[in-house]
Amino acid sequence: MLNEKKILIMGIRNKWSIAYGAAKSAYEQGAKLYFTYMGEENKGKIEELISEFKGAQAFECDVLNEEKVESLFKELKEEYDGFDAIVHCIAHANTQDLRGEFINTSKEGFLHANEVSAYSLVLVARKAKEIGLLNEGGSIVCLTYHGSTKVFPGYNVMGVAKAALEASVRYLASNLGKDGIRVNAISAGPIKTLSAKGIQNFSSILDVVENNAPLKRNVTTVEVGNVISFLCSPLSSAITGQVIYADNGYSIMGI
Repeated sequence: MLNEKKILIMGIRNKWSIAYGAAKSAYEQGAKLYFTYMGEENKGKIEELISEFKGAQAFECDVLNEEKVESLFKELKEEYDGFDAIVHCIAHANTQDLRGEFINTSKEGFLHANEVSAYSLVLVARKAKEIGLLNEGGSIVCLTYHGSTKVFPGYNVMGVAKAALEASVRYLASNLGKDGIRVNAISAGPIKTLSAKGIQNFSSILDVVENNAPLKRNVTTVEVGNVISFLCSPLSSAITGQVIYADNGYSIMGI
């Protein structure tokens, strides 16, 4: 499905992350993989993490720094020519803003969560367009969660940031469609990732989903990765501006 396609996965952290599940799926479908990570001190850890993906390359990139994003994309364009997909797996909120009630969110915490989790997608898309990093027919895929549309205790400001992310997907899809580039989001069910540990009582959410989802189980990173692979492939050429749920059906249930 992705034979010889070049895919840039932004924001890989560890083997429990959705980014890793996306990489595993794409690699099995024949893709050539490239990664970005945050913090030069993590270089060794990330290189070891991706070593199982033959030929994979990793680059440090601070997505809050426009100059660094532009510099990296120019380097990638010069070295590897056009890419076929970018997978945006970047989100963060301050721990204190995921505790207690949303009404107590600080201004700093609100701006931080939205800048990292939503605006970074806009920046990545704009720089990819300006530099011509994506081939025609290219795809941008990002990650969201059902907390963007429903209230989940403890998700708080991240729910607001994901709502902004989903709106950004629609506007970016409209802007980039004339260039033959698609933009979509995947709303994954809850997964026990490092980021999820910051959400209060996260284990109880897993139990509720397992008990109430039509398929009576929680989704895995590889299952979400398979949906990402589909959205990166030509098989999804008519899909853009959408939020695709990969949550074993939990989001359709009323109770």
